[in-house]
Amino acid sequence: MPVGPGDVEHIAALAREIWLAHYPDIIGIEQIEYMLRQRYAPAIIRAELQRDDLWWDKLLLGDDIMAFSSYFLSGPGEMKLDKLYVRQESQRHGYGGMLIERTCRLAQERGCSRLVLAVNKNNRNAIGAYRKYGFGIRDTAVKDIGSGFVMDDYIMEKRLQGQ
Repeated sequence: MPVGPGDVEHIAALAREIWLAHYPDIIGIEQIEYMLRQRYAPAIIRAELQRDDLWWDKLLLGDDIMAFSSYFLSGPGEMKLDKLYVRQESQRHGYGGMLIERTCRLAQERGCSRLVLAVNKNNRNAIGAYRKYGFGIRDTAVKDIGSGFVMDDYIMEKRLQGQ
């Protein structure tokens, strides 16, 4: 279901919880804090919710947000899954797959033939999960994100049915 303005603070807090649990050994605390400020400040999320070409979804279990995703049109025939995070205790229950399937449906409705994402080359659990859902490695990318930090990623792609 779509993230609404009332969810912004909760999404920002959940992102912090997930990143601090998952990424310290991959990118370190300093880069985590930098990227959380860049990508999950409530004002940034609110601005993204206003865009017509970018979507945020949440997955609820009862009243609690267990997972969230964000995706946008990134080029002709292509949608980018920009964010996909599941609470650590809720992983391996198919919640990430549910959000991927929703993103695939929306991408197809908008005429996209592929879904792409970037994942840190050392994020082995996520890479394995994405492979399980039909993604393959298309390319690599090293991107300077400022303040001496880089993102060293695989670009993964999933071909969408019927496009």
